Amino acid sequence: MASVEECRAALVKLVAQFDEIDEEDRARHVVERTVSCRVSDLDVTFHGRLHHGGLDPFLEAPPADGRPADVKLTIVSDDLVALVDGELDLARALLGGRVRIDASFGDLLRLRRLL
Repeated sequence: MASVEECRAALVKLVAQFDEIDEEDRARHVVERTVSCRVSDLDVTFHGRLHHGGLDPFLEAPPADGRPADVKLTIVSDDLVALVDGELDLARALLGGRVRIDASFGDLLRLRRLL
């Protein structure tokens, strides 16, 4: 089991990876969305925001407005680290039940193009 610090580091790396996406691709496929990442085995949830400029850093504090996230990811700590490191394929993880994403169908299609 990965630690909370390792998960935090993986999410920092994910934010950096989003920064590397071509601005034109982000403009085509990104709509502003709030994102939560629940690491179920550590019972911790990180919150962030996706927008045309990229992905804001994830924080453990929920958004001030108290609204639920538009895109909710649920994953165990080891799988989060493996996913961000490119060792776990998102599509296979979804089909295998290792990752759960709760989002609209349109959001899922847009995210698929970016990941």
